[in-house]
Amino acid sequence: MLGWDDHITKVNKMKTSTVVEAKAHFSALLSAVADGEEIVVTRRGQPVARIVPPTRAPGIFDVAMLRTYVEASPVASGMTVEEMRESDQL
Repeated sequence: MLGWDDHITKVNKMKTSTVVEAKAHFSALLSAVADGEEIVVTRRGQPVARIVPPTRAPGIFDVAMLRTYVEASPVASGMTVEEMRESDQL
């Protein structure tokens, strides 16, 4: 049985697939994209779409990094946020 990779063409290190092939093997196509591949979908030999892995949206932070930062920061107990700002602790 042929796998999805058997239905694609590599062009300049970028994979391409026809619309028909992409539709028939969409789940496998998404797995390849999730693994970092970039897929160009073509119709009659012309590119019509490019499927790429998502990028992190600006302003989104990593919760684990925030937790590490908060745990490592010195805590000035009993101070208000305003007091901490005035003393350059925040």
